[in-house]
Amino acid sequence: MTKLTFAAHPFLLGFDQLERLVERTAKSGNDGYPPFNIEQSSEHEFRITLAVAGFREDDIGITVEDRQLMIRGRQAEEADEGRVFLHRGIAARAFQRSFVLAEGVDVAGATMESGLLHVDLRRSVPEKVVQTIRITKG
Repeated sequence: MTKLTFAAHPFLLGFDQLERLVERTAKSGNDGYPPFNIEQSSEHEFRITLAVAGFREDDIGITVEDRQLMIRGRQAEEADEGRVFLHRGIAARAFQRSFVLAEGVDVAGATMESGLLHVDLRRSVPEKVVQTIRITKG
């Protein structure tokens, strides 16, 4: 018996990458830290905002590889030297947050303000192409 997968449906020709994309997204294992928002600022622009209180710009790395946006944060160790905490309620742990980007979505820039990291995304609008296929005699 053959296992029928999502991408094997006869009307979804060439969508096998979509199935791999869904699997990769499910395996990302984000634990909820740091919290984030995703907002749509216009028809083709989006913004991901992460709450990164206590992190500096130098503590955060943003990369895109194979359509996956990866945001990593690690605070410098020397910041806690010589400090004695009676209570530590502000999270200072390292984090990794990933987002899978659709084809045509690119990172337009990133800014940080008031403990919030903003990553702006822009979707390029492809030109509409009408292609006429000539039928030849076989």
